Amino acid sequence: MPNLKDIKNRINSVQNTKKITKAMKMVAAAKVKKAESTVKAGRPFSDELLHLFRKMLGTVSEYSKQGLKVERALDNYPELITPREVKAEGLLVLTSNKGLAGAYNANVIKAAFKRVKENKENGIKTFIYPVGQKAISAFKHKQSSGDYILKKGYMAIANDPTATGATLIAEDMAEDFVKGELDSIDIFTTHFNNMMSYNVVSWEILPVKVEKAKEHEIDPLMTFEPSPHAVLKQLVPMYITNSIYQALLEANASELASRMTAMSAASNNAEEIINTLTVDYNKARQGAITQELVEIVSGANSVK
Repeated sequence: MPNLKDIKNRINSVQNTKKITKAMKMVAAAKVKKAESTVKAGRPFSDELLHLFRKMLGTVSEYSKQGLKVERALDNYPELITPREVKAEGLLVLTSNKGLAGAYNANVIKAAFKRVKENKENGIKTFIYPVGQKAISAFKHKQSSGDYILKKGYMAIANDPTATGATLIAEDMAEDFVKGELDSIDIFTTHFNNMMSYNVVSWEILPVKVEKAKEHEIDPLMTFEPSPHAVLKQLVPMYITNSIYQALLEANASELASRMTAMSAASNNAEEIINTLTVDYNKARQGAITQELVEIVSGANSVK
């Protein structure tokens, strides 16, 4: 017969767990609303920036470093938009600092490791730039395999995606790219669809590959001051930084939505376990009472 005290302790334990998961669900639900609004508000700007960039590339046919004053790697736009033969690739992997978010972190990390394997088979060196504690831990754990080189990690940025944080990442990666350590840089993140779903996506950040606008798409009256090259010098860093910032926002919203869903499922499972244990407790209690009555009756009959 099950021990009543053990069942009661198990019920109390599951009830406490349910309180935690329910609270985490409410916190994630409150945050994901704001994150969703931020993501959707940023998408039109990103689309318009891409549209402007395409026009610029369609207007400026040649890129020269001559006379270009470069204070940081991000300013060296001719280098950042020139394709190379890929011998070394950098992967910017965006995850969260915390777990309990379903398969969110695992899906992104799995996709990144798949690329690492493909690069190894193709003789391409891989450099990992992890964002978030989960990515940092995962790639540190398997670093001894020698399949990739772990570069600088970013933890604080995963908690609070900002344009400043995106600029920091962009500057670090652009510096390695311009120095020739990397020939290509891809980002691994998620695309936020809605509260219930997201998709793991990846795209190339560097070199910047944007389809030039067709001739009929370019406004002949458009002028650039002080010069098209001066505008490109400002536009290329802005485009790269905004791409990373938008990816951070998408990842943050996906993480919160995944956590909300996971905690909701955990709360429901806890409720089911509590109901099952309550039935078991009542059965065990009734069995104990029945056993006591049988013993009392048996004792009374033995006295007669």
